[in-house]
Amino acid sequence: MAVTSPPRARAAYDAYLAECPARQLLDRISNKWVSLVVNALAEGPQRYSDLSRQLASVSQKMLTQTLRALERDGLVTRTVTPSVPVRVDYALTPLGEGLIPVMQAIKNWAEENMDEVLAARRRYDDEISPGDA
Repeated sequence: MAVTSPPRARAAYDAYLAECPARQLLDRISNKWVSLVVNALAEGPQRYSDLSRQLASVSQKMLTQTLRALERDGLVTRTVTPSVPVRVDYALTPLGEGLIPVMQAIKNWAEENMDEVLAARRRYDDEISPGDA
């Protein structure tokens, strides 16, 4: 007969507290590169080189750090296929797929509202003189 432990109570997380793990996760997923990687991987597994091309201006170091962090958090899987050259594919896990609607909504909102934001920035900049800042 197997011995089971009592169910663990779900920890209460409060992302408003600096030391809360949920705050750390919010910091991670609010990163622009994370948002763009999740959106890119929403289309399906991709090779590192494909992600690098799609995410214009991301450095190799930043893309590698972003993918490793997402893998550590259980949001992305890394699959190495032995070949010449070695093939490395990245894909969202089921947990990572849960971010797709949120990340796509934010990306779409930014693209759809950019004209208004640019106009607001111009109005703001026109109202503030260099000495006021």
